[in-house]
Amino acid sequence: MARTTGVVSRGIRCPIIREGDDLVTIVRDSVMDAVREENIIVRDRDIVGVTEAVVARAQGNYCTCDDIAADVRAKFGDRTVGLIFPILSRNRFSLILKGIARGARKIVLMLSYPSDEVGNHLVSLDRVDEEGLNPYSDLLTEEEYRSHFGYQKHEFTGVDYVEFYRSLITAENCEAEIIFANSATRILEYTDSVICADIHTRARSKRLLKKAGASLVLGLDDLMTESINGSGFNSEYGLLGSNKATENTLKLFPRDAQAFAEKLSGALSEATGKKVEALVYGDGAFKDPQGKIWELADPVVSPGYTSGLSGLPNEVKLKYLADNDFAALKGDELKAAMKEYISHKDADLKGQMVSQGTTPRKITDLIGSLCDLTSGSGDKGTPVIFIQGYFDTYADE
Repeated sequence: MARTTGVVSRGIRCPIIREGDDLVTIVRDSVMDAVREENIIVRDRDIVGVTEAVVARAQGNYCTCDDIAADVRAKFGDRTVGLIFPILSRNRFSLILKGIARGARKIVLMLSYPSDEVGNHLVSLDRVDEEGLNPYSDLLTEEEYRSHFGYQKHEFTGVDYVEFYRSLITAENCEAEIIFANSATRILEYTDSVICADIHTRARSKRLLKKAGASLVLGLDDLMTESINGSGFNSEYGLLGSNKATENTLKLFPRDAQAFAEKLSGALSEATGKKVEALVYGDGAFKDPQGKIWELADPVVSPGYTSGLSGLPNEVKLKYLADNDFAALKGDELKAAMKEYISHKDADLKGQMVSQGTTPRKITDLIGSLCDLTSGSGDKGTPVIFIQGYFDTYADE
């Protein structure tokens, strides 16, 4: 009998994960419980994704604002810190800012406008146009920003992030100056010691600043790269990918995600007798059409995954074949022709018209986005995602 379904993504409920838990065993047992309860037939190349949050939680990978402050003091001393291009987020950045301010004498905070890197808007681009401003060249002081735009609250959160970030800095007995610009080097008009808080553009920002003569340039990925007084850390990503845990504690991006994914894959494969792929996933990579927010505030979608998830999709566009190569066929004849074509498609379709319109993204980015959308970010209680049929094609029975 022909298969009647394609990709299936299931959220798997798990116990609440605590520091020190054997996460591989918990995930394996939770998946196997679901397999038995739902009468699921496990197949080779099924995929299990685990959210980065529970991996980091099981590791106890946390730091405090005091830890961040100590790291900043050690690296910047008494210098005025230029802090550029942070995202507008209570969850993602407020405690980072609090910790940096606790370790600094003065911060010149440079916000991009009209929006941050992931699409959170301070003001609309239309409003910028109406004010006759050029965001690519014009630098605004806080007073000039207020004269143009007044007090703007974020559409979803109701927060005036300019006011909010200023209050976080000054509450730590740190002097605050806020400016608005979109060229990294404009911060050098105020200080030559800079922390680049941008995520995906951080390498470029660092390069431009160093070339322009900055004396000290670090990114968030250069803070908390080693333990401070017994804290957690991330040697590769530092503070990138962190989330607010308590009013004074950040959960960092997990360490050793690659080793975890491989160990989990081994445990699942042994339990099922099938080759089960595994990955650790964070934010999916997609954009909200209403709020214009890019979901991807983590440095990568997946910090760890098994080798079977490497690479890009190699797919043909069915509608292209139906409208071109097989335009004269219908019914079973068309179905048979499609299956035959797919079964013998080239190993690398890059540049061929038949693949035009397929998604040219890394498999881990696509699967991680599917996992993120399935698990959500609230109270579903499914930090583990079990995906079947992802690598199936129309030719598979």
